[in-house]
Amino acid sequence: MAAPLDDVVVLEIDNWMAAPSAAAVLADMGATVIKIEPLTGDPMRDMGRPVKNPDLSEELKNYDFQFDVDNRGKQSIAVALDQPEGADLVRKLVAKADIFMCNLLTARQQKFGLEPETLFKINPKLVHATLTGYGTSGPDAWRPGYDVTAFFGRSGLYDASREGDDGVVPMARPAQGDHTTGLAMVGAILGALRMAEKTGQGQAVETSLYETAVWTQATDYSVTAMDHAPVRRRPRHQMLAICANRFPCGDGKWVVFNMMPDAAYWPRLVKCLGCEELIDDPRFVDPSARYKNMGELIDLIDNALAAKSRDEWGKIFDDAGLIWGPVMGLHEVPQDQHAQELGMFPTISHPQLGDYTTVNIPMRFSTADVKPQGPSPLLGEHTQQVLENAGFSAEEITELRSQGIVNDA
Repeated sequence: MAAPLDDVVVLEIDNWMAAPSAAAVLADMGATVIKIEPLTGDPMRDMGRPVKNPDLSEELKNYDFQFDVDNRGKQSIAVALDQPEGADLVRKLVAKADIFMCNLLTARQQKFGLEPETLFKINPKLVHATLTGYGTSGPDAWRPGYDVTAFFGRSGLYDASREGDDGVVPMARPAQGDHTTGLAMVGAILGALRMAEKTGQGQAVETSLYETAVWTQATDYSVTAMDHAPVRRRPRHQMLAICANRFPCGDGKWVVFNMMPDAAYWPRLVKCLGCEELIDDPRFVDPSARYKNMGELIDLIDNALAAKSRDEWGKIFDDAGLIWGPVMGLHEVPQDQHAQELGMFPTISHPQLGDYTTVNIPMRFSTADVKPQGPSPLLGEHTQQVLENAGFSAEEITELRSQGIVNDA
């Protein structure tokens, strides 16, 4: 099967996880992705934690899977971008590329001659894509941003996720905002690529951690942008409906319900729990009464659920046709039968280390070869190959090495 982007060449100058994750998606779709790294490499290299699996080889235990997931299937060329010859080399590579993507702030793009206006003169059909913390315009465009600061913090997401007004600000898992923003970048790139193909004219697109985070909360912001009222941070005992809440089970694991309208599911829920007497209890006789007595009702439901484990209750909920979900641990999801059936954790074959498990992108194609195309590259692993393909002579490549402009693995 053919891959959707198997005739597309991507140049990326970026680091950490957000923009690299977008390029990894493009590589999974078959694009030739050339990762241009500094001579010292992407700082994300070698930062992943070791794997705690005694059955693996020492090499696999110490392999950087966190770098790998955002850089798999790419080629790497190490270039001294801060040298005029290095920036000039990148511009020469742009001439044969379809997409140039980066996470450089505007001032750095201009410093290295990599802003859209300059690159369109070299390649008029180029798609130029930028991912930043806060965008390339506005009073804070200069500000560096990571997902915990721009995506979760400034967007209001952290504050809205607190448990009540006095709740502690939660801590996001690594790169969650980065990968979400990476998907936004992929969408922008594919739309721009379509326009470039139709019109023959290049297109500059961008996204940011800040903008993407606001979009993920668009349901809240559709109202908040109109009335500017703070979001009500409801603790569990003050939720609006008992059938749309989360509860602990007897084994300490949790379940979450989302069954609306509440009145339709309330009788089925309490029957499942063996609490039929609550149906006629005047404290809980209708949604309004249940809301007024929510704290007391939550305690009763918690007590009932304490009788069985999460998975025992799950079978009962399924038989009763309830809409529920297990609150699973990260360590459980790769073993989830449904996740395995969807192919959410495919295998990559490394030429030296053997097979290992990775994470699939959240999109599947029926008749296209979209999958991880291989492991992440070593720093500068493809420097020679990329330069040869770009038309550099052996003498020119040797000279670039001797000047410290490029480096090999």
